[in-house]
Amino acid sequence: MKKLIVILIAFLLVVFLIVQWLGRGGLGSHWGAGTPTAVALSAEVVGERAHVQKEAALDIGVARPKQILFGDLHVHSTFSLDAFMMALPTSGGEGAHPVSDACDFARHCSALDFWSINDHAIGLDQRAWDETVEAIRQCNEIAGDPANPDVTAYLGWEWTQMGTNPDNHYGHKNVILRGLKDSDIPVRPIAARAPLDAFDRQADTALPSPLAMGVLALMRPNRDTFDLIRYFDILGNAVHCPDGVPVRDLPVDCRESTMTPRGLFDKLDDWGFDSMVIPHGTTWGFYTPQGSAWDKQLENNLHDPLRQRLIEIYSGHGNSEEYRNFREVVIAAEGSKSCPSARSDFLPSCWRAGEIIATRCMAEGESKSECKERAAVARQNYVDADLMGHLTVPGVKTVEWKDSGQCRDCFQPSFNYRPKSSAQYILALRNFDEPGEPKGFQFGFMASSDNHTSRPGTGYKEYGRIYNTEALLTEAGERTLGDLLPVTPKVPGPYSEVFDPDTFGGAFFNLRESERGSSFFLTGGLIAVHSPGRGRDEIWQAMEQREVYGTSGPRILLWFDLLNAPGIRGGRLPMGGTAELSQAPIFQVRATGSFIQKPGCPEESQVALGEEGIERLCRGDCYNPDDERRVISRIEVVRIRPQIEQDEPIDPLIEDAWRVFECDPDPAGCSVSFTDPEFETSGRDVIYYARAIEAPSMAINAGGLRCVYNDKGECLETNACPGSTPASDECMSETEQRAWSSPITVGWTQ
Repeated sequence: MKKLIVILIAFLLVVFLIVQWLGRGGLGSHWGAGTPTAVALSAEVVGERAHVQKEAALDIGVARPKQILFGDLHVHSTFSLDAFMMALPTSGGEGAHPVSDACDFARHCSALDFWSINDHAIGLDQRAWDETVEAIRQCNEIAGDPANPDVTAYLGWEWTQMGTNPDNHYGHKNVILRGLKDSDIPVRPIAARAPLDAFDRQADTALPSPLAMGVLALMRPNRDTFDLIRYFDILGNAVHCPDGVPVRDLPVDCRESTMTPRGLFDKLDDWGFDSMVIPHGTTWGFYTPQGSAWDKQLENNLHDPLRQRLIEIYSGHGNSEEYRNFREVVIAAEGSKSCPSARSDFLPSCWRAGEIIATRCMAEGESKSECKERAAVARQNYVDADLMGHLTVPGVKTVEWKDSGQCRDCFQPSFNYRPKSSAQYILALRNFDEPGEPKGFQFGFMASSDNHTSRPGTGYKEYGRIYNTEALLTEAGERTLGDLLPVTPKVPGPYSEVFDPDTFGGAFFNLRESERGSSFFLTGGLIAVHSPGRGRDEIWQAMEQREVYGTSGPRILLWFDLLNAPGIRGGRLPMGGTAELSQAPIFQVRATGSFIQKPGCPEESQVALGEEGIERLCRGDCYNPDDERRVISRIEVVRIRPQIEQDEPIDPLIEDAWRVFECDPDPAGCSVSFTDPEFETSGRDVIYYARAIEAPSMAINAGGLRCVYNDKGECLETNACPGSTPASDECMSETEQRAWSSPITVGWTQ
């Protein structure tokens, strides 16, 4: 009997060890960075691009044009966890998309001039980081003459911070590095650390135990499962670097992280090389707590004006440019939160939660007073649950939320819009805590893709929603971890529920309003720089000078200049600049529409990648311009007057649009000049920027939830585009693609 017990114990121990081994990724394989295709674009192709662009500039009246180079500074490979999960065939993905794919795509599919890799730092162990560095170096080595490369690749990562409340939320920021020498690169990237009060639903703390993952390996014995478990094991077992130690004295293989932007800036200062930090997704309510505002980032040295020179106002996750005066939550002076009432132009999600519960209550025959009370409780439960508010209404269907939480009149807005984190609001802010000049933000505007399949610059054509947007992201977690983290569907009931993270069994994407958010995934934007040349340093200097602009994907040519800037030869100050004037400023905007695209790919791309590569990576379509350009329909000018005293109301300071100029339908473009006669007597600084709007075209998810509205502007029903939508449905809507100039700041002086 004892022998039998010993055998049984030994057997169970062996089973336990095997399960543990499986749960530590024993059968998993490493998805590496790959090797780029060693074929550069010909000098003739690159030269022809510059020639055609110069001709367009001269046609619109630009006398001595710099080159306009297009890039994407926000690209993820399958070294990022979310990209990895999307890529798994069990999630409906295509398999690995390494860093090398991004190099090939930028060069041969999207025909970009420059790009950067920005995988989430928290998922980059030492091996992944070293391989990323090598792949970026290889991409640049293929590019030819460093002074005139066919494409320039920058190294970087994403600092992915998610707060638990408005006070500790700072958001996502991309770090871009200038150089590629060992002396220009940190030993390891710097990740964002979760706030101390974060419950276990973020990053490495959100992972199942090795035992649970071993059970998953037995339940789903396939390559995808084994590889995912290996990734989770690396992510969950990283050793955190000690605090307070100089960066060069830290162990090579620890995970370096900070909780605040100040910590990130300090570590970059410690390294001492040239770098840029670009905030993005500032209004994206998928991860941004309700009531979040950028005011606090002007306090406690949380802003570094030398590094934070640009802000990404548009990406595949939507537009973060526009300010609106609606609020998703009301936060009182003492910190208490409540639900704002519905407005004709905005339906708060918390208010909609109350309406849903009230409707159910009335259907059960309860009194109006009882249902009114339940609705009030439902609204508060939603507010208290913050990002998980949708989980407080049991059994709710996506369509029941209608268009709650969304900006109805914004251009391609991000999901669950946070207006006090918009670019316009940010520019209007000033902080008066310290003597002297008030602190403010001076940002240049740019856009990028935030693509998660190693495809920089996907906005060149509106096709391939499944491949060129994050359409698979929202269901990836459920498809890969559904057996381990099941969420039992709840029966619709007439009562709201209090959300308790300790008893909720779901994973990260179950906690977020993922299904509805899928309707806001776009093909993404581009950054454009006015540069004297194609070299790495020339592009970098243009970005440092903020002589950049963003587009919603098309390669619109845009110039925005102050014509009477003092101290400058000819008086012409380009976008992104600053000047002081005592007289009315005079501006000029010139824009030329993007090329209409031909189907398929240019011959040079086909030769470089071959038929298989064109289909696998480019999905059969490349940047392939015709000779015909789209027309610019109008030019819009936004005027922002930054605060001149503490607590000055923001609303009247943002004038959008301040001026609108209709354009003739001329393929050569549109040119307008204007002045601001009010400036001279205003006694305050003013910020101006321009938008060039193209004629209407069709784009993926440009209609968001595609509401059907009544005469009162209320959403009657939605036609959303969740991740489960068939790939054959591109969810297209008409839109007006555009380019945003970087702002010009004109200081008032007597």
